Amino acid sequence: MKIKEVELRIVQLPLVRPFRTSFGTQASREVLIVKVVNENGTTGWAECVAMSEPLYSPEYTHACIDLIKRFLLPALKKAGDFKAEDVATILKPFLGGQMAKAAFETAILDAQLRDEKRSLAAYLGATKSRVECGVSVGIANNLDALIEEVKSYVGAGYRRIKLKIEPGWDIEAVKTIREIWPEIPLQVDANQAYSRDDGKHLAKLDEFNLLLIEQPLDEHDILGHALLAKEVKTPICLDESIISLQSAQDALALQATTVINIKPGRVGGYLESVKIHDLCVKSKIPVWCGGMLETGIGRAANLALAALPGFTLPGDTSASARYFKQDITTPFVMDDGYLTVPTGDGIGVTPDMNFLDSITTSKEVIV
Repeated sequence: MKIKEVELRIVQLPLVRPFRTSFGTQASREVLIVKVVNENGTTGWAECVAMSEPLYSPEYTHACIDLIKRFLLPALKKAGDFKAEDVATILKPFLGGQMAKAAFETAILDAQLRDEKRSLAAYLGATKSRVECGVSVGIANNLDALIEEVKSYVGAGYRRIKLKIEPGWDIEAVKTIREIWPEIPLQVDANQAYSRDDGKHLAKLDEFNLLLIEQPLDEHDILGHALLAKEVKTPICLDESIISLQSAQDALALQATTVINIKPGRVGGYLESVKIHDLCVKSKIPVWCGGMLETGIGRAANLALAALPGFTLPGDTSASARYFKQDITTPFVMDDGYLTVPTGDGIGVTPDMNFLDSITTSKEVIV
C-alpha cells in the first residue's frame, strides 16, 4: 500500500474514577489517535498508548507525534509501496519509539485488512470468539474504599482482580481482599516500585495464593528479577521489561520470569506481539494481554490478540464502562465475565466522529 494521508489527533477522555499507580494518578486519558488513508481511500485507525508524561515509559504523546512526523512517516513515504508486514523493518533504523511505531503499524494494518475484507483476529490467528476479562484496581485512599471498588467489579462479573501495589500499600491490602474473596483469581502489579532488597518483604505475599507479582523491580533489572524469583514462591511476571521478542527471549533464558504480560504498544505492535506469544507457547510460558486504559479502538485490537491460544490468563481487557462514561466507539460490554472478539474487517470498529470531534484538543492532517 501507499500512504495518501495521515491524521494525528489528540483527544481527552475523563475517567469514571481516578486511577492511581505507584508512578502517579490519572483523572483523564490523553490519547493520540492515528488515522491512515491509503491509495485506495481506505481508512485505518489506531491509538497510541503513550501517556501524556514519560512516567510508565520514556515515550509520551507529543514525543510520539514528533517521531511520526519527523522520521516514521517520511521513511514509509520514501519506501513507496509496502505492506504492513514491512513496516517494522522499514522503521528499524529509528531506535526505540515502540508505542509510536505500534500505533502507525496498526493503523496501516487496519487499512490493509479492510481492503482484504479480513478481521484482525483472523489475521493474527485467533482461536477464541470471546475473551475472559480481568480488571486492574488502582491504589485506593484506604482499605474500605478498596473493598468497595473490588466488590463492584466482582459483582459486575470480572473473572480476575489485579491490585496495584507499592511500598506501604501491599501486604495489608492483599490480605484484606484475599480474606473477603478467598477463591477469586488475584494478582498484584508493582510497576517497578520495589528494589532487590525487598525480596523478603515481597515473599510475605506468598501465603495469599496469587497468580503472579507483576514487574516488581526496575524494567532494566532483569538479573534482579531472576534473583527475586529464587526468593519468592509466587510467579514473577514481566511487563515493562518486555519491549521486544529479543527481550522476552533473554528474560526466559535468565529465568527472570515465568509469566509474560504482552502489551502491543510496548513491544512495537501486534505483529511483534504474535512473535512473543509464539515463543511463550513453545516455551510453555503463559501470557496475558495487558491494558493501557485504551479506548474502543485499542480495546478492539487487544481483544483480537487476546483471542490467540497462548493467552490462558485473563488480561486487562475490561469493558468500556470500567474507564469511560462514553467510549469513542460502540462500547464493549461484558457478558458473564467475557468480551466478544470483533469479527468485522480490520480491527472491527470505527469511531463515533461526532463524539471524537467533541473531545479533540488538537488535530493535524499530513498529506
